[in-house]
Amino acid sequence: MIGLDSLIPFVGLFVLFILLGFYGKYWRRGDLNQVHEWSLAGRKLGTTLVFFLIGADLYTAYTFVAIPSGMFAKGSLYFFAIPYVMLTFAVALVTMPRLWSLSREKGYITASDFVKDRFNSLALAIMIAITGIVAELPYIALQIVGMQSVLTVMLAGSSNAQTVGEISLLIAFVILAAFTYTSGLRGAALTAIFKDILIWITVIAVIVVVPISVGGFGNAFKEIKPNYVTLSDSLVPAYATLVLGSALALYLYPHAVNGVLSAQSAQKLRASTGLLPLYGIGLAIMALMGVLVYAVPSAMNFLSGFPESSRGILVVPSLILYSMPGWFSGIALLGIFVGGLVPAAIMAMAQANLLTRNIIKEIKPNLTPSSEIRITKISSTVFKFVALGFVFTVPATYAISLQLLGGILIAQILPSVFFGMYVKSLRKEPLIAGLIIGISLGIYMVESANNFGPLSSSLINTTFGSLYIAVIALAINLVISFGGSAILNRKHLEDLPK
Repeated sequence: MIGLDSLIPFVGLFVLFILLGFYGKYWRRGDLNQVHEWSLAGRKLGTTLVFFLIGADLYTAYTFVAIPSGMFAKGSLYFFAIPYVMLTFAVALVTMPRLWSLSREKGYITASDFVKDRFNSLALAIMIAITGIVAELPYIALQIVGMQSVLTVMLAGSSNAQTVGEISLLIAFVILAAFTYTSGLRGAALTAIFKDILIWITVIAVIVVVPISVGGFGNAFKEIKPNYVTLSDSLVPAYATLVLGSALALYLYPHAVNGVLSAQSAQKLRASTGLLPLYGIGLAIMALMGVLVYAVPSAMNFLSGFPESSRGILVVPSLILYSMPGWFSGIALLGIFVGGLVPAAIMAMAQANLLTRNIIKEIKPNLTPSSEIRITKISSTVFKFVALGFVFTVPATYAISLQLLGGILIAQILPSVFFGMYVKSLRKEPLIAGLIIGISLGIYMVESANNFGPLSSSLINTTFGSLYIAVIALAINLVISFGGSAILNRKHLEDLPK
């Protein structure tokens, strides 16, 4: 168990985090009884705030433990995360300013709002809303898994460690729910800045101190297998499709759209997006921690006390604890811990917007603005605790498995959202068919790839090598969407009076 020199800065900074969250209610005052004020901060966030908010949105507690975990367990394949985040920002620069402009003009708050208006299809909009809600839930659960990894390392060796850890998570989520309900996205934006400062301090300190203490990266790489350093030819298709599929999918997640639409202008959104590759540098450094840990015997000895299947998720917290001074460990571990709370808040808000605006409000169109914001706030709270309950009741591996499936599902809304903004010839009927078939095939392929057992891989073997299932399902979806639209448009032209 950690000492007081680590615990005091951890608790002290967490109190500051809480105060910032509640202060959000008074920061840049707006009517928080309006949905766009509560969930999008009134669309008033400038370049710097959007940079930190989307950074907190996309670089989460799980991101900062999962990628090093993959490097620790499997090696170079997991370095796909670095080019993927660089490519995804190029995708964002092409698509997100356009979505922002349309949303500001038409009053959209979700991607489903756009789809409903663009294609005049309630069915398609509801399907996309449901897909977003389902794909987001395990994403929140995985933030909790990342937070659990911090508590596991902090409480190791203490009596009743699991019970204390679960109570700590419950308290943290009660506080999160309270300040999110009160402050909305304003509270999330302020805490995002706080979280990102802690993460950057941690990344810079660890990448300087640890290599020096172990005699350089050369010594660390001597401790690992060759496949951790170089990518074999057989894994190139898997690597390439993971990069492509992940890059295309990231900004389709509801929480990413939520962050984008909070920007004050399209120009400021472009500027903040142009700065986001800086986080890719931080992620590359974090990925290398999955290698550096092999050169820190005390950390490796600590990890050996856990089952092999759960060691990876503990790599970064244990490396920090066993290579940095106690006071700094408290700061760094708190950075990772709140790195789960901030995105969980934004994700739950995005889910709540989809549920209220695109499902409940369609069933009950006479819903008053006051009822809409009340239901949105309550459902945001419910989604947080559903994810927390899920993590408490099932093994972490199942949450990770569902996230693999979530990434495949969310990619299937790409034709309606991204291409829907630019291609006028798309028709709603083929888009609905493509979405249903893409999701169905994606689920079948991921189950087949895992022999209809617990999910551990999102890759499937083909004649071209192992490929990311999301890319295959999306390719079929695109063929149906564009092919079906072309056929319907041609038929329409033929039916016109000569």
